[in-house]
Amino acid sequence: MTNKENGLKKVQNLVIRFNEQLLAYKKSDYNETQTRRDFIDPFFKALGWDIDNEQGFAESYREVIHEDKIKIGKATKAPDYSFRLSGGQRLFFVEAKKPSVIIKDEIQPAYQVRRYGWSAKLNVSVITDFEEFAIYDCTKKPNSTDKSSVARIKYLTFTDYENEWDFLWNTFSKEAVLKGSFDQFFGGNANKKGTSTVDTAFLISLDSWRTLLAETISKDNKQLDEEELNFVVQHTLDRIIFLRICEDRSIEPYGSLQACIKNGDYYKNLLQEFKQADQKYNSGLFNFKKDKLSNTLYLNNKTLKTIISELYYPECPYEFSVLSVEILGSAYEQFLGKTITINNRGKAVIELKPEVRKAGGVYYTPQYIVDYIVANTIGNLTKNKTPNEVAEIKIVDPACGSGSFLLGAYQYLLNWHKDYYVQNSNKKNITTAEGNLTTTEKKRILLNNIFGVDIDTNAVEVTKLSLLLKCMEGETQASIANQMTMFKERVLPTLDDNIKSGNSLIDTDYYDSQFDFGEERKIKPFSWQKAFPSVLKNGGFDVVIGNPPYVDYRMIPTSQLLYLNEKYKGTQTKEKWSLYLPFVELGMKLLNKNGMYGNIIPNTFLAADFGKPIRKMLLNETNVLEIVDVSTLKVFGNVGTYPILLFYANTKTAENRIKIANPKNEADIKNLKFETIQQNEIIQRNQTYVISTSYSGDSFQLINKISKDKKILKDLITKFSWGTSITGFKGFKISEKDFDKLSSKAKEKYRKVIQTADIKEYAINWKKEYIDTSIYSESVKSYFEKDKIVIARLTKKIQATIDIEKKYLGKSSFIITNNINNLYLVALLNSNVLNYFFSIKFTNTHLAGGYMRFDIPYLEKLPIKQIDFNNRQETLIHDQIVTYVEQLIELNKDLQIKTLETQKEQIKSKIEYYEEKINTLVYQLYNLTEDEIKLIENS
Repeated sequence: MTNKENGLKKVQNLVIRFNEQLLAYKKSDYNETQTRRDFIDPFFKALGWDIDNEQGFAESYREVIHEDKIKIGKATKAPDYSFRLSGGQRLFFVEAKKPSVIIKDEIQPAYQVRRYGWSAKLNVSVITDFEEFAIYDCTKKPNSTDKSSVARIKYLTFTDYENEWDFLWNTFSKEAVLKGSFDQFFGGNANKKGTSTVDTAFLISLDSWRTLLAETISKDNKQLDEEELNFVVQHTLDRIIFLRICEDRSIEPYGSLQACIKNGDYYKNLLQEFKQADQKYNSGLFNFKKDKLSNTLYLNNKTLKTIISELYYPECPYEFSVLSVEILGSAYEQFLGKTITINNRGKAVIELKPEVRKAGGVYYTPQYIVDYIVANTIGNLTKNKTPNEVAEIKIVDPACGSGSFLLGAYQYLLNWHKDYYVQNSNKKNITTAEGNLTTTEKKRILLNNIFGVDIDTNAVEVTKLSLLLKCMEGETQASIANQMTMFKERVLPTLDDNIKSGNSLIDTDYYDSQFDFGEERKIKPFSWQKAFPSVLKNGGFDVVIGNPPYVDYRMIPTSQLLYLNEKYKGTQTKEKWSLYLPFVELGMKLLNKNGMYGNIIPNTFLAADFGKPIRKMLLNETNVLEIVDVSTLKVFGNVGTYPILLFYANTKTAENRIKIANPKNEADIKNLKFETIQQNEIIQRNQTYVISTSYSGDSFQLINKISKDKKILKDLITKFSWGTSITGFKGFKISEKDFDKLSSKAKEKYRKVIQTADIKEYAINWKKEYIDTSIYSESVKSYFEKDKIVIARLTKKIQATIDIEKKYLGKSSFIITNNINNLYLVALLNSNVLNYFFSIKFTNTHLAGGYMRFDIPYLEKLPIKQIDFNNRQETLIHDQIVTYVEQLIELNKDLQIKTLETQKEQIKSKIEYYEEKINTLVYQLYNLTEDEIKLIENS
């Protein structure tokens, strides 16, 4: 490493050489590249930096990154040099110019380097042509009209280098950086008055754009309700920002969005860009199969021109090529604390959510806290593992917000894999020539490891956006084109199965006493088992991390509060409590037996009476690993919340010692000093909580029990028959559009017709087709024109429902009953019990792909539990089943007319709930034991 004295000698020689040929260097034909090679590179080598990567590090580990410059008018796409610590942390940018540029006075170079530094959230950055050396405070928001002197901390010329060598070496040398001198000087000495961080400014921009979109879209699209308005505004904004970031990162052609606002209908032009993006990225962000609203909007040209213009140089202060996803997340977290409402005058307004207003704002977790929690959970589980073993680690944030913890987890795993492959020779098709992970590998890690839930649908979309942008880091137009051409796949994965919207604390059994169709839209009951079946089936998540909401219990709706009081021990207190308590308890329920939990919660948890039930659970049922009291660090700024970091392992050992630390400043977090205390010394042992997954039972014994003392279906019905194949009668089947054109007389012989694919559980997805009934015999007509049960023929399970509209059938079966309630019988047919019976009993009906053939000869042998209406218990169960089926039929009708995916998901959740309730009641009717039920449900 170059020392201070040798460095000075090298710089003195550079100064002499530059001075001797000054006039030649000042000529315009002596260009920037020559300046960099002849003077700027040697200058920073003299400060100890490995400018040419002589150590041979992979590109992603270089100390100095040389950016490829793409000129866009007067703006450049990336800074010339990025100086970094070995872990990749940026320290400062250096922007190079040729000596003919007058750095001291010219506005554009100063604005340019300040945009870079400010967007990357760096304290300082530098402009130099060797003749001049200007240091800028990058904590101040840049403005294109600022004079070159604004935010300039220090200005030197080449003749000052020798006298100022102590300053240059003690701040910018590699040696000084490693000792922390750079942070000490520029972290404290830069003029901080009037600073505006990039995340704060970007939040202001987001709010401004959202307000403009909300006002204009609501004004011109009166058909939208509040939920739909929030959806289209959020998606439009997210799509624009995603593509704009891709432009600055050279993934999309620069100016693509600008081209949309030059002529014609700007919004239609923009939609075309979005649809092209869907073909390229495969991201749910551009999924117009789910988004049925955006295509129907009218959005005026003026609004779009305003927003898109403000995203480009020189109006835009943001340089998206260096603006990190974490910074975007910080802005978005605050952004999500507000929502769009429509007031009584029909005008869209932006306002704080009630819970955010009550809590005093949104608590965004600083990056250093996120990094510590991630390192001490995921980091512990990845030690001494291979990539195949790490692929099995499942990480979840049950209140993910804008995704800061999931981003931290993903970044940690990306770094871990990159380090592993660098240290091991088998890197084929996994890393690029520069040492970065391939897109395929980054996608694999994301889909295998990262999961999240949030009650706010918009938060879920932001989390997906952030993770996808992280996945895209390092990509170029060329790499994407290569992937699409060579591997025949689109660039990004869809995260719909990984990041979901719902209420993490309230399962779908909330519907037990809720038959109204409104409240659940806000509460959003959520089934973890249904959302992540494979994870929960394998025991649960390996890591639960996050920053749970600190919502006062008095802000929780009464019905939700009653539910929480019943389901969570931590809420069963007369003391004031906060919503983070059940989230701590939820972690125990979500984790597998070897899982780890890490979160940030208020320190009152440690002593307050309301925290006692959860503390008791943790101390008796887990290993509390670590408590870091960060209450003195002002983690959440001036908000009156004093947090701790809590870590526990979802196991209990007798000799566990809890590590406790009390850092005094942010730097202490990197080198904590712990005290330990024996866990059993602070608790009085209670009985250990145990979950057993063992069960016994034999399938064939079980189907014998199911069928014992039951009548078969054939003996209980009036008619069981097929519909008629209509594939050969194309001229007799017409669409609703053609039907409407017929005369009243002609319409008389037509009836609605359905085929097997139209029949679902408790639903008919009618394709709006009619059939000329002359193809049917009078006897068949007599049966079709009655209320009946209809059953699909080729499906993965029995799918039955009721037709009360006298529809005609294609090749499907139907049942006419007299002495048994149709609603009750449909419930039995769709139940787990009879599906299990059919699957085991009639193995010859199984087809490829999990499908079965539900032919009448088999169906009519199903054992049906007849109700003894003299038995009060059986009568009550029968009536309850009938009520649930009525609800399911109505819910399925509602599902078919909803346009928003979020609305559909809520209805589907409620449907699943009622189906589960019916299954529970059918288990009772068939007198099944707990072990027998498990055998059915695990089959």
